[in-house]
Amino acid sequence: MKTQIVKDLENKKLTVVREFNAPLKDVWDAWTKSELLDLWWAPKPWKAVTKSLTFKVGGYWLYYMSGPDGSKHWSRNDFLSIDTHKGFMSSNFFCDEHGNKIADFPGIAKWKNEFRATATGSKVLVELTFDTEADIKKLVEMGFEGGFTMALGNLDELLAK
Repeated sequence: MKTQIVKDLENKKLTVVREFNAPLKDVWDAWTKSELLDLWWAPKPWKAVTKSLTFKVGGYWLYYMSGPDGSKHWSRNDFLSIDTHKGFMSSNFFCDEHGNKIADFPGIAKWKNEFRATATGSKVLVELTFDTEADIKKLVEMGFEGGFTMALGNLDELLAK
C-alpha cells in the first residue's frame, strides 16, 4: 500500500490517504488504543511511548517519541469529536511531559481522521490544517512526510500479523 500526501500550503493543509488490507475495526483500534499506537506511531528506529490516553471527547493522548539516542519529543492530542469507527477530530501540538505547549515548535494542527471500509479492507483519510503557513512549513521541514509515511508502513506491518 502506498501513502499519498498532498501539500496545499496556500490553504495551510496536508491531506494523507492510506489503504490497509485489514478490517475497519482493527484499523480503528490501532488509531485509538495506546497499546497499539505505541507499536506503530513513530517512524523506526524511534518509538512512541504513551504516558496517558483517554479516548473520549474532552480527553487527550499524551505521549513522546523516543529517539535511538534516548531523546524524547513530547506531543499532546486533544480529542474534539468522535464518531466510532467513522472518524474523529483532534488538535495536536508539541509539549512538555506535563502536556504544556512548547512555543518554539509549530502551532496547533487540527486533525480530521476519517475511516472507511473498502472491498479489500480499510481506507484512512487524514486532513491536517494549520493556523499559519509558517506552521505547516515548519512541520514539513521537520520531516513529517517521511516520518508519517514510515509510521503508516509500521501500521501496515502490525495489521498483517
